[in-house]
Amino acid sequence: MANTGWDEFEIGAMLRSFDGKAATEIATTHQEDRNYSSNNSFTASVADWRILKPVFNKDFCIDCQFCWVYCPDMSIISRDKKMIGVDMDHCKGCGICVEVCPTNPKSLLMFAEQAEEEAELAKWPAKDEEK
Repeated sequence: MANTGWDEFEIGAMLRSFDGKAATEIATTHQEDRNYSSNNSFTASVADWRILKPVFNKDFCIDCQFCWVYCPDMSIISRDKKMIGVDMDHCKGCGICVEVCPTNPKSLLMFAEQAEEEAELAKWPAKDEEK
């Protein structure tokens, strides 16, 4: 079923997410190294849907993994329980990662899609002092 449009599948068709590997091997394989089937949404970029994007500031991240757990699109990239970035090809800009971030200031903030990441990092809010 290679290159079949979403509206061309037969009703009740079973679409496999991966080609070749057993499910147990997939769990231990990094996202970018997985053999996705041509019918899996991971093979298509959805970045053009976004109006806002999350920008990650590693200086404030405590690696709680809340963003990774709650991201509905698996767009948070984590290695060895450490947040390392956002997969911008699959992030739709929903902002859930920002909402669940517990740091002060947050380690993820939403900015306009066309914003320059370095410029936004330079304007990052300062830590709010406890009163």
